[in-house]
Amino acid sequence: MSLVNNLLAGGAYAQKQLFCKARLVAWSHGARFRMACRLAEPFAGRKLLDYGCGDGTFLALIQDRFTQAVGADMDPKQTADCIRRFASLSGLSFVLTEDLLDARHNGRFDVVFCMEVLEHCIEQTRAAVLSDLHRLVAVGGTVIISVPVEVGPSLIVKQLLRTLAGRRGIGDYRYSEKYTFKDLMKMVFAGEETAIERPVYRVDLIPGKPTYYHAHKGFNWRTFRRQLNELFSVQRILFSPLGWLRGFFSSQVWFICKPRLNRCA
Repeated sequence: MSLVNNLLAGGAYAQKQLFCKARLVAWSHGARFRMACRLAEPFAGRKLLDYGCGDGTFLALIQDRFTQAVGADMDPKQTADCIRRFASLSGLSFVLTEDLLDARHNGRFDVVFCMEVLEHCIEQTRAAVLSDLHRLVAVGGTVIISVPVEVGPSLIVKQLLRTLAGRRGIGDYRYSEKYTFKDLMKMVFAGEETAIERPVYRVDLIPGKPTYYHAHKGFNWRTFRRQLNELFSVQRILFSPLGWLRGFFSSQVWFICKPRLNRCA
């Protein structure tokens, strides 16, 4: 395990999350990955895809249980770094998400994970990603999606912790988005239809192909659940790290899904 930990420590997200000097941040993100590993366990030995794999942390943690595990990310530099850092781990491969458009990947994967990705997608991109997940998973396969809880009492706790972490100069928290009091209260008491304006940002990961994205502000997992139901049948909804509190004071919500049969050819 020391080899894997050494490889993980070189990842940008792992440094900010699992190895964060703020213990609460490290515990919260560590709980997310522990949940992901538990959910992956029943699929050991089958074909797994991590869509939006980032720095490859999750795949490195479960690589000994899967002979075919693929990580896909839209960032060429991130993907190249994963290929380099995890070259010594058998069974792992990394591709760009655009590479998955090849028809040979249709229905290829028994289980598809997509963690902490869809909240960042603008509406058009989110619909395209969900369509991709539906296309890539095998008939009867499982799609496991996690998104953050950014409504209810959890939002108050998160904003407080983000502010404190930002003042200590920890990670990216110094750049955390600010809420007006009105918008904060609106999202604390949010229902399925509740929405506030979500700022859109731009990053140029690929020259000439700008990417537009959201941060966390204004994301409503209950609204997302409705969109998810268009392509998937949600079998279970789980929460972490405090699952017994459901959406209250939890950080992430997990959807364990089966694809609906209206698969496009």
